[in-house]
Amino acid sequence: MGLQVAVAMRLEQIDNPWQSHKWSLDEVLVDLGQFVGLRSSAEVIEVCGISGFLVRRSQQEETWIYTGFQLDLFADEAQGYYLNVSSPQPSWFVMYRYEDSSLFADGKIAVPHRVMLSYNEAARLLDGGEEVDRYPISGQLLESVQLFVEENYRPEPKKRQRPESFQGATRPAHPLKGD
Repeated sequence: MGLQVAVAMRLEQIDNPWQSHKWSLDEVLVDLGQFVGLRSSAEVIEVCGISGFLVRRSQQEETWIYTGFQLDLFADEAQGYYLNVSSPQPSWFVMYRYEDSSLFADGKIAVPHRVMLSYNEAARLLDGGEEVDRYPISGQLLESVQLFVEENYRPEPKKRQRPESFQGATRPAHPLKGD
């Protein structure tokens, strides 16, 4: 598929005695090069080889966009794509981490590291303790993923397991003859 995507992360102030703000996934966007002009006039940050830039700031929130994510579909993940597109709300999955940054009062910024469409891949990352959020996917992109699934996903045939009661007991090859 080879699609370039960008991820928008939002920092918003919250009314909470233990936490002054929170990060959340704001949007996943197809990157057609529309961010080049915005990037040159914005505050830019580079963390762990991933760069992002500020696109909106108010007293209540900030939005940062991270570009350069390549989305490819793989035949061995077809089951994960199938589970995603057949769910009630097909989604992008974005794995992000809190990275150190001196730009923020608490010294942390949420940086996306991976964008995916496989339900199984997202579940593996969650099982490994990573932060993964979802964002709805629709339209032509969803149709493209559904076509990929139709071409590449073949459910494994279910193997019938015989109940143990039908497997038989261990019996000698020749029955014993009476004395």
